[in-house]
Amino acid sequence: MTTVSPRRSLSLIGATGVGVGAIVGGGVLALAGVAFSMSGPGAILAFALNGVVALLTVFSFSELASRFPESGGTYAYARRVLTVEAAFGIGWVVWFASVVAAVLYALGFAVFLVPLLNVVLEGVGVSPPAWLDSRFGHLVSALLALGFYSWSLMRSAAGGGQWATIGKLVVFAVVIAGGAWALLGGVPAGESISDRFSPFLSEGGTGLLQAMGYTFIALQGFDLIAAVGGEVRDPTRNIPRAMFAALGTALVVYLPLLFLVVAVGSPGEPVADAARRSPEIFIAVAAGNFIGPTGYWMVVVAGVLSMLSALQANLLAASRFARSMAVDRTLPRGLAAISPSTGSPEAAVKVTAGMVAVLLLAVPDVAAAGAMSGLIFLVSFTLVHGISYLARTRSEDPSPFRSPLFPLVPAVGGVACLSLGLFQAVAVPSAGALASLWIATGAILYVTRIGSSARVVDASSEGRDPELLRLRGRTPRILVPIANPASAEALVEVAHAMAPGGVARVLLLSVLDDSAARTSSEEEGALADLQAVLGGALSRALSRGLRPEVMVTVHSDPWHEIARVAEQYRCERVLLGFGHLEKADMTGPLERLAARTSGDVVILRAPPGWSLDGVRRILVPSAGARYQSSIRARLLGSLCRTGDRQVTFLQVLPPGGDPRSLSRARRSLTTLSHDEAPGVSEVEVLASADLFGEVTRYSERSDLVVLGLQRGAGSGRLFGEKVLGLVRGTDTPILMISQRD
Repeated sequence: MTTVSPRRSLSLIGATGVGVGAIVGGGVLALAGVAFSMSGPGAILAFALNGVVALLTVFSFSELASRFPESGGTYAYARRVLTVEAAFGIGWVVWFASVVAAVLYALGFAVFLVPLLNVVLEGVGVSPPAWLDSRFGHLVSALLALGFYSWSLMRSAAGGGQWATIGKLVVFAVVIAGGAWALLGGVPAGESISDRFSPFLSEGGTGLLQAMGYTFIALQGFDLIAAVGGEVRDPTRNIPRAMFAALGTALVVYLPLLFLVVAVGSPGEPVADAARRSPEIFIAVAAGNFIGPTGYWMVVVAGVLSMLSALQANLLAASRFARSMAVDRTLPRGLAAISPSTGSPEAAVKVTAGMVAVLLLAVPDVAAAGAMSGLIFLVSFTLVHGISYLARTRSEDPSPFRSPLFPLVPAVGGVACLSLGLFQAVAVPSAGALASLWIATGAILYVTRIGSSARVVDASSEGRDPELLRLRGRTPRILVPIANPASAEALVEVAHAMAPGGVARVLLLSVLDDSAARTSSEEEGALADLQAVLGGALSRALSRGLRPEVMVTVHSDPWHEIARVAEQYRCERVLLGFGHLEKADMTGPLERLAARTSGDVVILRAPPGWSLDGVRRILVPSAGARYQSSIRARLLGSLCRTGDRQVTFLQVLPPGGDPRSLSRARRSLTTLSHDEAPGVSEVEVLASADLFGEVTRYSERSDLVVLGLQRGAGSGRLFGEKVLGLVRGTDTPILMISQRD
């Protein structure tokens, strides 16, 4: 197994098939009867209004999918625009929504399969066993379908479920044609078509809202195309087209079918009364009324095919959600593995299928699964509209697809989805309770097991892709005190790597020391030196594309002034430069500055004339722990973004240890290196009694050493004996980083 990128194997037709497979059939067959029982003929309006809400959501999805054409759907967009914690929460919820939707369609398949099996068995002279239509029989059927599609998804990236999608579309076309033929044949004497649509809203506006809340899930599925966006060819064009085509196909099937059910599907009685008697199979009963037994069985067959294709589509999407989260370490990294032979994330498919199997045993029926899934999808769609708005307003580059009437579309769509979601939570309290339980479980998992790795990978991503800072609405400020002309240019280069122009802000600070009494000529000389230092630094910054802010202050204690400015201007990092470091500097003013500064502190020790442009080999001595890992990952990401670098992570263990301990340390350090410097890192783990000697030997073959400094809240030692020994033992340039706890 490997973590190579999935292949872009889905064409426009294939991507549309994913959406059509998820949307068309399952929801309308399972829930249309419920909608008719609640609102009578007004169920047609409920589906149409849900179609409008879904269309608004497709616009927001299309803009995001064309801007970020990658797998992961809602999670991937949240990962770009929101914090890693918020992205995990959204991904955790959306992953679960697809899992629960798969449970819904697996159970729905079992419900529709039973009457079909009974006829087949009776046709060959076998009496159907009683357990076939029991809870046990439904579970067996659902688990068999789950097993088949999980196996097929592990054999190929797309899973091969297109045959079911095509089959059910053919069946629906025949049923609609049969209903139209019956309508053209007229109605019994004494009846009229208009009578069957009156009263249109049998339970008024409340019934209409109830029908909308229960049936919105019937139009969910276009979002699954975005979930597999990383596997779609020409994604900026094909993903939006496929989503619109999938939703349009669903509405073209649903609205005529529902109209015909009211017009000719319940002769002699109001459609609401007929639906209340058999809501789960009402569409099949109605088709039997206007076509005959053939119509009934055609809808049953369509139900089987619809449930299977929707099951396959949701398993596909859920496994891609899991894989995308694992790549970012917001789920365990093992789920990111891609099979080289099939291009399928086999581990993600297995875990997703396992969750579906567990929920099949726990969820009592189709209605409970549908209510919970619908609620979660409505909440996630609300977030999509918000993310779409933030991405449009924060990004300087236009998306290939842009929603019309911005910001009206995301605003109206977001309010509509949120309102329906709140209604669903009130109408079906158990759905809200189960969703809350899942969210609480995710929060505990993130805090205890996932959060540290996720923050490291996120920091590396921000370092490599400064656009993330802009999309997240962040404009970090880096304070760069300038005192020595010899280090000014090197500091500006490092600041440029850490704070790319147009995204972050660099504040160049020079403090004029007024503690000594000076003559006027001495004062003029000091000012001239200050102007020369700032002028050189500013010239270098402008040549690098930076547009820094410049500040000059006067204070008797420059270290105190640096700390004050850092706090007053809320600087995320303070970057200091030295040509050489004495022990008195490291154990005195630098430690006091670090204790008084709430931001990160980065210290560059480099000789005069040193340039970051010449750095190719970076050494990272490590004890294997993740302390300082986030700031180091951000720094390494920034350095690797601005040049071709190779990063070596080095860990020196005491001699005489168990060989298995050496192997475990290597695996742990390899994981750490992949999180902090993916694609450019290598690992060295040694057993030696000479820690300083080994680190010094490796540093002499490197162009830059990156050291982490431990720092707690308040005062305390910043430079331990190991750091002091390394600084004294090597002339290699060193970047020392300290992250506030």
